[in-house]
Parts: sequence; structure tokens; C-alpha cells
Amino acid sequence: MTGPATAVDTSPEPPASEPDGPRAGSRRLRVRTARTDRGKEASHRPPRLLEPTFSGVGLVVGAFLIAISLGPSLLPRIPVVQGVASGVSFMVGYGAGAGAHAVWNYLQVPNLRGRPRTIVAWSLLAIIWISLSLSVWRWVGWQNGIRRTFGMEDLDPTAWPIVIGVGVLVAAALLVIARAIRAAFRWADQLMLRFLPPRLAVTLATGGMVILLWLLVSGLLVRGLFAGANEAFSVRDAGDKAGTTLVTSDLSSGGAGSLVAWEDLGRQGRSFVSTGPTVRELDAYAEGAVEPIRVYVGLRSAETLEERARLVLDELVRTGAFDREVLVLATTTGTGFIDANAADSLEFLYGGDTAIAGLQYSYLPSWLSLLADQEAVAEASLAVFDVVHDYWADLPASTRPELYLYGLSLGSAGVEAILTGPDILNEPIDGALMTGPTFVNLLHNQLERTRDPGSPSWLPVVGEGRTVRFTGEADALDEPSAVWGETRIVYLQHGSDPVVFFSPVTFYREPEWLQGDERAPDVSAEMRWFPLITGWQTLLDMPASGSVPEGYGHMYTAGANLRAWVGITRPSEWTDEDTAELAAYLDHRRAEQQTLLEQLGQ
Repeated sequence: MTGPATAVDTSPEPPASEPDGPRAGSRRLRVRTARTDRGKEASHRPPRLLEPTFSGVGLVVGAFLIAISLGPSLLPRIPVVQGVASGVSFMVGYGAGAGAHAVWNYLQVPNLRGRPRTIVAWSLLAIIWISLSLSVWRWVGWQNGIRRTFGMEDLDPTAWPIVIGVGVLVAAALLVIARAIRAAFRWADQLMLRFLPPRLAVTLATGGMVILLWLLVSGLLVRGLFAGANEAFSVRDAGDKAGTTLVTSDLSSGGAGSLVAWEDLGRQGRSFVSTGPTVRELDAYAEGAVEPIRVYVGLRSAETLEERARLVLDELVRTGAFDREVLVLATTTGTGFIDANAADSLEFLYGGDTAIAGLQYSYLPSWLSLLADQEAVAEASLAVFDVVHDYWADLPASTRPELYLYGLSLGSAGVEAILTGPDILNEPIDGALMTGPTFVNLLHNQLERTRDPGSPSWLPVVGEGRTVRFTGEADALDEPSAVWGETRIVYLQHGSDPVVFFSPVTFYREPEWLQGDERAPDVSAEMRWFPLITGWQTLLDMPASGSVPEGYGHMYTAGANLRAWVGITRPSEWTDEDTAELAAYLDHRRAEQQTLLEQLGQ
């Protein structure tokens, strides 16, 4: 009967002295069956958050992706970044392997057993071990190869402990997060099962949790991150960069008679107005120089964007900027940065007869600003351009300065917002320089896609170069065959700049800049594309793109900026020899400044 049988299942085993018999054998069989069932239940139970239980298939796939993550990328990687890349890559592989194995078991597809399973398992482990060992050995080689190309020192021997330590911490943190999310999904399933049929309960619970997680990540979490970062960096904005000194000139914002208070310029603004070349330095290179005009308005200078834009115009009028030969509206990037290599090179080119104006729109560093300030940069660029352009357009064409736009990184997206706007049609500007354009630059992306046949993606030719031309560290402005028009647009970019060449598409499709002859000369010949991994590696390269020597990554030299300005502005009585001589002088001057700043920083 059922009752006695159930009671026997939970009773203790008989003493050893009890004679064997049919009832005793039946009792032992039921005890073993109960233990097996409990073992199966434990094996199917998901591991708890900190339980050291792992999927064998997940570990194998994760180890394989670690090997891939050690491959070359656009830039040399510091050990911490490599540790993050390897940790994330491992968890992507672990999740894919464990998930695929779970689906396999759910579909009740037979698993290998016995000798075939042993052979396959050891074969896979051998392949993974060889791949991982080769990748570890080759990692130092390609790292040092790129470092030597970039003029950097070889890796320090302490790199591997940092890589391993950071990788383990990252992987462990992601595993705990993944298990916590899975536990939340199971809790939602169990809650729904109390009221609904199983299939409907699972569907509704899963859908609801996915929506909730998306809202948390894309809304509350992201906004909280950006808000917290903005608050933190606003405090840093009150400090000064090395080499910043109080200005007294009435030709600079923050100086004598300025409408903008020195303390309201912000960290980058104070550095911009105080660190440019002096009239004495300009005159020493070429006699007859005048003091350059530098105008800047910080976030604290006025309450609204419209008021700050109006302050830019008022400062330009106050300083006499519309009497200069060249006027540049610079769209800043990140915390309000304007690249000294771009500003200084233009001022030397025109002997100081220039005016450059910028406006701060964010406290965030460039790599965060790229994600958070895409709308802000467009609004700031258009606000400044509209008010200045309207004033400039009303001046006599024969006496007003030539008007140019400039933007680095996300600032170049702000310049594009102006170039594609309708207000520029009636009174066209004279040209624009966009350096290190980002993957959110819609115009840049469209030009690259529609480039002339035969031109590479990292140095495209568009419309035979009639209006827009691309160049890099090596001057390529004269390569297009068409006559360059009156309004000249230049994109300055390096093939090794991840800010330019990262794209979400890279996660699932091989980019053109890695295909065959499309590869730029400063990109490692050993770099290969892998789904997910290459996209993740290039994304991780972006925060480090400003930490490499000038001439690579997101660091553009004074010489490259000068050559671009010469092509755009066409200074009179200027020769190629003049360009080469000034470029060499500027690069040498920049190296001396960097050495001095490093000493001040120490």
C-alpha cells in the first residue's frame, strides 16, 4: 500500500545485523533512489551568489575568449585595461557557454558519456590551453611592438599580476551580478506561479523583469551615473591645470575689462586664455606679430545658454575680434577643452592676428561627455554660432574677418550641427576643421559611407575633394584631384584613433578599416576582428586614447593641425617650405612645454 511505502522511504536504514531479504533490498533501493533524486535536484539548482560552483562548458568557452581578448587592438593597453578586457571577455564566453549548455539540456539532447566524452573534453582543454598559452606569450610581443611604433617604453614585468588580478575581480563581480539578476527572475517566476498558469507566468515575469532592468539601466542608473559624475567634476572645475596663470591683458576673457570673471571661466577656460603664445614669442619667430585674442565663457558665467552665447559675442566685440584677419568659433569638448595644438598653430600661422572663442557646456571629461552631452554640444554650438554669425554677416564683407569653425572630438559633432543647419546658406563661412570626429558624427559617417571608390575608410575621398577633404598625421590634403572650392572643410583623423573608428556595428560585423588594404599604417598588422570582442576592445581603447604620444590615437600634433589650417585658410605668400619649417618649430616647442608641465605636475 502507498502509506507504508512512503513511511519506509523516510525511515532510517536497518541495522547491519538485520538479515537480508526482499523487504530489506526494497528498502535500500528506495533509499538510494531518494538520495539520487535529492542529488539531481541539487545539481539542477542554480548556484547561489557566492557559491564556488561553475559550468564546465562555460569555463572552456570563457577561457577561449580570454585568449582572443589578449589579441592586438588599436592602442597599446595598460595592464588595468587589459585586465578589464579579459575579465569581461571571460564572462561573455562563460555566459554563452553555460547558457548554450543549459538550452542543450532543456531540449533533452543526449550528452556524450564515457570514453567519447573524455576524449572530447581533453581535446578541447588541450586546444584551449595551447591557444591561451600562445596568446599570453604573443601579448607582450604585440604590445611592445605597438609601443615602439608609438615611441613608448616596453611593458613593465609587473604587468601580468595586474592583468590577472583585475581580470579575476572583474569576472567575479560580473558573475555575482549575473547570478543576482537570475535570482530576481526566478523570484518573479515563483511569484507569478501562485496566480497564473506556468507558461503565462513565466512569459509575464520574464517580460516584466526585462522591461524593469532596461528602465533601471537606461534611465535611473545611467542618469544617476551622469548626474553624479557631473557633480564630482564640477568640483574639479574650480581648480587649475598646471601652468595656468592669472591674465591681465584686455584681449583675453578674465583679464582687464573682461565681462567674464576669472573664477567663472572654469578649469579649461582659465588654462586656454593663459597658456597661449605671447606676442613676444610670436614676434621672435616672425616679426610684426600682434597679441592674439582669446575669448572664453564658462558654465558659471551666466545662468542660461542664451546668456552665455551672448557673452561670447559681447567679449568678441569688446576685444576687437571682428577687426582681426581670422575669427574662429571653437566648439569645446568634454570639460571645455580647446586643444592648444590647434589654437597655437593658427596664431603662429597668422602672427597673432586672430581671435578664437569657446564656450563651456559640460563638466564631464571627454569620454563621458561623448555619451551624455550629444544634445548639449549641438545646442551650445548653434547658440554661439547664431548670435555671432548674425553680427558677422551684417559687417561689410571687405573688412570683416574670415570666419572658421573648429571642433575636436565631440566638439566636431557640434561643428557638424552648424554645417547642416539652414542659417549658414545665406552667408557661408570660410571653412571648418574637425579633428578626431566621433562615431556619433552623422555627417562624417555619411561621408565615409559615400566615399569615392578606391579610397580607404580611414582616409576617404568624397566628391573628388571639391569641398570636404580628409587628412592625417601625414598631409593628404593635396591627394584629391578636383579643385578645392572657396569653403573648405577638413577632417583630421588618425587610423589608430578609437574615438573615430569605434562603432556599435563593430560588435557584430567586421569594420572596413580592418579589411585588406583598408588598414591604416598606424594600425597593427596583427589585429583581427572577432564578434563582440573587437567591439569591446575598441570601446575600452577610447578612455585611453588621450594617454598615448601625440601623433597617434586621439592625440593630434601641432604640425598636423598647422597643415590642416594652411589648407583651409590659404594664407597669402605662404609656401610649403614655410609650413615644414613652422611645423618643426611648433612640434619642438610643444615637446618643451610638455616636459615643463610634467615637472610642474611633479
